Amino acid sequence: MPYRRIAVALLGAGIATFAQLYSPQGILPLLATDLRVDASQASLAISAATTGLALSVLPWSLVADRIGRVRAMRISLVTATVLGLVMPWCPWFEALLAIRVLEGVALGGIPGIAVVYLSEEVDRRHTAIAAGTYVSGTTIGGLAGRLIAAPVADLTDWRWGAFVVAVLAAVATTAFFVIAPPPRGFRPHPASVSSVLRSARRHMRDPRLLVLYGQGFLLMGAFVAAYNYLTFRLEAPPFLLPVGLASLLFLAYLAGTASSRIVGGLVGRFGRGPLLLASIVIMIAGVLLTLPESLPIIMVGLVVMTAGFFGAHAIASGWSGVRAVHGRSQSTSLYNLWYYVGSSVFGYFGGFAWIAFGWGGVVTMVVSLAALAAVWAVFAARGK
Repeated sequence: MPYRRIAVALLGAGIATFAQLYSPQGILPLLATDLRVDASQASLAISAATTGLALSVLPWSLVADRIGRVRAMRISLVTATVLGLVMPWCPWFEALLAIRVLEGVALGGIPGIAVVYLSEEVDRRHTAIAAGTYVSGTTIGGLAGRLIAAPVADLTDWRWGAFVVAVLAAVATTAFFVIAPPPRGFRPHPASVSSVLRSARRHMRDPRLLVLYGQGFLLMGAFVAAYNYLTFRLEAPPFLLPVGLASLLFLAYLAGTASSRIVGGLVGRFGRGPLLLASIVIMIAGVLLTLPESLPIIMVGLVVMTAGFFGAHAIASGWSGVRAVHGRSQSTSLYNLWYYVGSSVFGYFGGFAWIAFGWGGVVTMVVSLAALAAVWAVFAARGK
């Protein structure tokens, strides 16, 4: 069945993309020690890639409109995987950051295009469920990258940990090439740079779309900041966990795998708006549970926070494509642009909160960003 082949192919693309994008997150303390940088500087290994991705999503939408979704995603995956195999062997921190920026630029061909690909190949009535399924796949990729890199890094060093993840991405890329069916719903568009920019400006002036882009910006920034500095917290007293063991807490990502799929299936019953707000409230409750110095409670908090975040992301990302009357590809690309700008900005600035105020400072920042997203969504709904 073509739908099943699409779902499995995008699972492979999600693993290849998000395993590489976030594999350094679980090994940041080791990277910081080896390259002699502090926590906020080490976090740039994540922010550099997400910045490159954010800058490239609109150009990739132009490429995909011209050559097709599947061809664009294949080019994206191959380029990113080659860079991912090279990145761990960079001898200097500055060179590593440069490669990570380029890797992010290459990976920008997946997130925005994948949602459009789904919307063209899947019946509109099932778009929310399909988007939730795709987001579930991305959580598996992100989890695999973190869980593989950290234990390997503990046994060897962080470079081999990152390299093994890149090899996994190469396998997942091969699976995408083999399984992805030829597109049936795509028609080439005579898109140009000026037409893409006009479409982007039109979307950015639409308050209904702007609030969705804002959700991605604020919530993703909060989420990445929490996970970036969690490993530093668990490596320090009173926990003193090795990086490989601390990485097991990333199993909380499985909550996001489930919640994104479940929320997508509930849209028809409860509506996107109420589910978005409920997911944000769950995310806030989860991060507050990580405040006590109790590892079991922290684990519960991570599961709750992760479930809430991915539920909100599944709603907002799918909604950004459905709400756009024209230029759907540009709308989903704009959502991803702001999503990864938020990751880059707040993932980095969270380091200052960590250095100055410890974990309480990070939690305060995360809760503030999520609360702002919820308030914005409420007032947007009332305005409508």
